[in-house]
Amino acid sequence: MPVFTTLLVIVLAAVNVLGTPYYTSSLAERVRHPMHVLLRPSGLVGQSAGVLAFLAFTFLWLYPLRKKWKALAFTGPIGKWLDVHVTTAIALPLLLTIHAAWRSDGLIGLGFASMLVVCASGIVGRYLYTRIPRAKSGAELSRDDVVAERNRLVDEIAEVTGIDPQTVEVTLDVASPSDAKAGVMRVFVNLLTNDLQRWRLTHELRRRFQDLEGGREIPKAALGRSVKLANREIALSQQVRMLEATQRVFRYWHVAHKPFALTALFAVVVHVAVVVALGATWFY
Repeated sequence: MPVFTTLLVIVLAAVNVLGTPYYTSSLAERVRHPMHVLLRPSGLVGQSAGVLAFLAFTFLWLYPLRKKWKALAFTGPIGKWLDVHVTTAIALPLLLTIHAAWRSDGLIGLGFASMLVVCASGIVGRYLYTRIPRAKSGAELSRDDVVAERNRLVDEIAEVTGIDPQTVEVTLDVASPSDAKAGVMRVFVNLLTNDLQRWRLTHELRRRFQDLEGGREIPKAALGRSVKLANREIALSQQVRMLEATQRVFRYWHVAHKPFALTALFAVVVHVAVVVALGATWFY
């Protein structure tokens, strides 16, 4: 997570914690609370959070445009855009809770609920996205590209450690499910199982590589580099075996993600239009 986003999340979390006495008060008590002027939805802090939330939500819609229009490639790779898209979405619920003063009724309540679903599903989508083999640019790799990349990684590990490439390949071999017709929940279970297996094997590789070399000690830097490369090779091996199932679930995710995003957009636009029309703001 970028440093700016981390600091923003910390500040927003602190505001929510410090405002707890106000947020837990009844509506009758709130109007007499010393924090009411600041934390009410139309207050300095409350509405400022709402403005930031609206700007952040608007920014989130730039990511689909970046994916659709190749002319925007100069703005950066899709993978980087997705990282910013997800980290921005993480801060959004905290902004919304401050703006709504922990109350959400009517149309904006529907938008708030939809936005929370969108944020949660976005995290799931990011997880699925990273489980599909991709180049640094974010473009999806073909099976031939994956095979070539895995061979390159094995050769580099062999060169770094001095271990025979075939031995390296056998050492990195890990069982992985490959049922392309598995149900959605089974696919997620398989993906999480793969992550756990890769984590366990990666943590054992330092010892395994060292044992394969007998008495010769592999330099610490070379050993660390080889483990990093091995983690990438194992991930590619698992991803290509799960590729069809992961792509299918990712398509399902797109179908489910968009309606909630559009519902949230509709509710937010109506809410902002009504507030501006009524002049229920602190800045004019």
